[in-house]
Amino acid sequence: MMGFRHADRRFPPLWESAAQPAARWHADTHGPAHYFADTPDGAWAEFLRHEEIVDPDDLAGIDRAMWVMVLPDEVAATPALALTTMTGGYETYPACQAEAARLRASGATRLCAPSAALEPGGAAGWRVEAGLQPGPARDGTVHVLFGARPTVIGWRAGVGRPSAALCLRVRHF
Repeated sequence: MMGFRHADRRFPPLWESAAQPAARWHADTHGPAHYFADTPDGAWAEFLRHEEIVDPDDLAGIDRAMWVMVLPDEVAATPALALTTMTGGYETYPACQAEAARLRASGATRLCAPSAALEPGGAAGWRVEAGLQPGPARDGTVHVLFGARPTVIGWRAGVGRPSAALCLRVRHF
């Protein structure tokens, strides 16, 4: 399976130490935890949500690398949380972090959860029929790999910024 991840273009796409700042599925000192979206738009949406970018005019200064990575064939644990918790704001992070810690303690090395950053149906993609057309609505997912991952292989697919239209499909804080 392929996963998409954006990163500051000056740095590698994966963390190598526990010094990674906390996020939804890991607390401080519980990293590294590597977050991958199932679509490039999902990865960009995570960035827009995290940076609280809602105005398309603010996209002009963004210059980040988009990576496509081959995710290992590991069984993905499913968090036992309500959808509203898995897609909620910062106030839901402690519950998500606790659930991820529980899953890791039970041996999980990976989890899969709904995208918190994309609105329902926001991972639609595109198709070609008499020009570029929106694809059918689909929900985005996020895969989180726990621990250092020196065997994960990826390619920098480009450097740039998300499209202005994506701002309308982001579930903002």
